[in-house]
Amino acid sequence: MAMRQTPLTCSGHTRPVVDLAFSGTTAYGFFLISACKDGKPMMRQGDTGDWVGTFLGHKGAVWGATLNKDANRAATAAADFSAKVWDAVTGDEMLTLAHKHIVKAVDFTQDSNNLLTAGQDKVLRIYDLNKTEAEPLEISGHSSGIKKALWCNGDKQILSAADDKTVRLWDRASMTEVQTLNVASPVSCVEYIPDGEIVVLTYGKTVAFHSALSLELIKSFDAPASINSASLHPEKDVFVAGGDDFKLYKFDYNTGEDLESYKGHFGPIHCVRFSPDGELYASGSEDGTLRLWQTTVGKTYGLWKCVLPGRYILVFKCTFLSLQCDPLLYLNRGLDSSKECFWCV
Repeated sequence: MAMRQTPLTCSGHTRPVVDLAFSGTTAYGFFLISACKDGKPMMRQGDTGDWVGTFLGHKGAVWGATLNKDANRAATAAADFSAKVWDAVTGDEMLTLAHKHIVKAVDFTQDSNNLLTAGQDKVLRIYDLNKTEAEPLEISGHSSGIKKALWCNGDKQILSAADDKTVRLWDRASMTEVQTLNVASPVSCVEYIPDGEIVVLTYGKTVAFHSALSLELIKSFDAPASINSASLHPEKDVFVAGGDDFKLYKFDYNTGEDLESYKGHFGPIHCVRFSPDGELYASGSEDGTLRLWQTTVGKTYGLWKCVLPGRYILVFKCTFLSLQCDPLLYLNRGLDSSKECFWCV
């Protein structure tokens, strides 16, 4: 009997969720941050979706959000012409970085000493977080607003994608452009995979994989619908993608075969990312929710519990905004000889 994918729904946002990012794995697990047009980025426990906190301070839609690898710092990019750095443990605002236009992207270096920002003014900025009074370094070259910007190649280079239908690779030391990739339509998503130096791009119905060192094409696949975001599994065997048809697709990375597709959101999917352990992937949608999906359906992990028939399982009703789980009921299922799975929903 095929097992049914049942995502965990993380409520709390009141407008479309447009970006999300996982931290690295810490002593307390890994964490997830979401950016939303309601102006209130949220941090959650990455494996369960449990709400940890909301960062309050922006006065406009938040377009980008990220956590450093240790999950003790967060950064956000917003329509109020600012990027902010936060203490991710206390939720306190540490720094506001004023810009000349809407900010769309933020990214920490691996040592968390520098922050990269980019946005509608077409400029990449590098801030030294240890010298907050210093002016940022600036790199120009795009002819339209920048949607995504990431550190890559050991923080020695920068990847950027803009509405001018280009992806560009920049050298940090010389502040010059190294390579330019022209694509058929504006890029909607950029994911950087350090292990293997792979860049994942989405534009139109295309999911493309390029070398992060040269921007040379490795492989590309076309999806059934317009795709807004894609993510490659840490093992590089599958990738997931979501877009305008409300569906999440899982594809075989080697062959491009469509392995699975699921509906759960009630609006277009704007962002999707695998967790650092690869056990789940998170999606954010126009419907204002985040959803967590199992990579292997039926596996016991986080709040998903797989039990044999005839066993009792305690199902919890989770209130994600209060971090409280109340016992709801006991279930006794012994009607089928195959495994059955129950989820906390």
